[in-house]
Amino acid sequence: MNTQREFLLAQLKDQHFDLMVIGGGITGAGIALDAATRGLRVALVEKGDFASGTSSKSTKLIHGGLRYLKQLELKVVKEVGQERAIVHRLAPHLVRPEKMLLPIYKGGTFGKKGTSIGLWLYDFLAGVKGADKRQMLAKEQTLQLEPLLHAQGLQGGGFYAEYRTDDARLTIEVIKTAMRFGAICLNYVQLTDLMEENGKLKGAVCLDVNTGQTFQFTATTFVNAAGPWVDGLREKDKSLNNKRLFLSKGTHIVVPWERLPLKHSVYFDVAGGRMIFAIPRQRATYIGTTDTPFKGDIDQVFAEKPEIEYLLNAANAIFPMAQLTADDVESTWAGLRPLIYEEGKSAGEMSRKDEIFISNSGLISVAGGKLTGYRKMAQKLVDLVLKMQKQAGIICLTKQVALAEDAFEDFSQVIDFHKDIELKLNGFSSPFITANYLVENYGKIALKIIDDAFAQGSRTDEALILAELRHCLENELVLTPTDFFERRTGLLYFNIQRARQHLESVLAAFQAEMHWPQERVIAERQKILDLMERLRPL
Repeated sequence: MNTQREFLLAQLKDQHFDLMVIGGGITGAGIALDAATRGLRVALVEKGDFASGTSSKSTKLIHGGLRYLKQLELKVVKEVGQERAIVHRLAPHLVRPEKMLLPIYKGGTFGKKGTSIGLWLYDFLAGVKGADKRQMLAKEQTLQLEPLLHAQGLQGGGFYAEYRTDDARLTIEVIKTAMRFGAICLNYVQLTDLMEENGKLKGAVCLDVNTGQTFQFTATTFVNAAGPWVDGLREKDKSLNNKRLFLSKGTHIVVPWERLPLKHSVYFDVAGGRMIFAIPRQRATYIGTTDTPFKGDIDQVFAEKPEIEYLLNAANAIFPMAQLTADDVESTWAGLRPLIYEEGKSAGEMSRKDEIFISNSGLISVAGGKLTGYRKMAQKLVDLVLKMQKQAGIICLTKQVALAEDAFEDFSQVIDFHKDIELKLNGFSSPFITANYLVENYGKIALKIIDDAFAQGSRTDEALILAELRHCLENELVLTPTDFFERRTGLLYFNIQRARQHLESVLAAFQAEMHWPQERVIAERQKILDLMERLRPL
């Protein structure tokens, strides 16, 4: 156990908090940050790693939800559309401008006129300005932007602005920022029991998964932000009613960029009225997502062969020159959307709006919503907490709180910093590492990581990945190789070859840092190898 974790556990055990948040996804992280910036004594516990559920399994876009215009959810589109610009400003290295191409086909979901009006309304609601405003393209212009598109039936396209992110990295940066404001946030701490007094929640019993020890704490207010596990905690609280979750599964596949060398992100129609993204990212292109009801074990959610085949067929239909096969799939991920159940509606038709439930015991549960709207959801919930605690006049500050200790002022600074990192990387013998990868993941910390690798006297990829690991062990509460490979670096999704190549070096570093016996090393190695197999079930 590292000293940072020991310190945080000591701050959590037998303490009293104004607010206790259960769930370490983006929603819980946002609530902890908002509450901490308003001066509340706040703690957050997560039974697994931060962002290990839905918040590392999204399409990794900070987007306004164009398809929600079809459902006339104008308020949702407006709110999350405006939030895009805010989150980009708070973390420009991590939330990056991404032009999206929407090809228009005869008989498709959006006709030329409907697309033009829809994208205009989309821009208007989101407050898009200048060069980012939508452009309507003729067929020839659309093919020039994306030559791989199927030309038959193509009538033109819409070209508009979105933002791309790494959802797990965004979550960990929000967590770290909350901790800088005094929040106590711990992963691998599972809530096992709730304590009541006169029918009202007063405390909880938790298990430290890492050591097996249990402890207690008390709080004035408890917030259940556990994503797909929200209803499980509501059952424990005896407050589950007809307002419950509907879990929808979304699957994505990753192929080498060389097999689908897109120039831009593409949002396209598939049979049945769904729409799917194909997004180039560093050395890969990923495709998703599905939207199907899920009834299985919510702790074991992986892509299945029919879902992979569905996405491959969808991509091949619109990019016929690619002709992707199952052999091209390097990795996959699948996650659950915790939607609010609506009688008579399919998974794709159900609203993405967030809702708040308050039980008789005082447990506040929040569910639904979108990645893009996490900050606004947190603001609304903390406003409610303050009202319940009769604290008035404490305004939300998170529109101004940068999501980095040493933040970039704007995206132009990020571009300049990229050039500096490219120069620093000259001479490194690495087939994998790029300035894009380092800056998107770590911001200005990328420079320190490279300098750390230099200090070890080596200019190899192994030196770089071990420098990354040291940073994550010291600053990001990484406890297992899976935390590092899957959520801190994203390598299991976007560069699984690099993870395989350095698995033994990373395991050796964990053993030295954590003082693991050989049995633990063997178990962690097998866990990673099994996960790699599950991510490519072909």
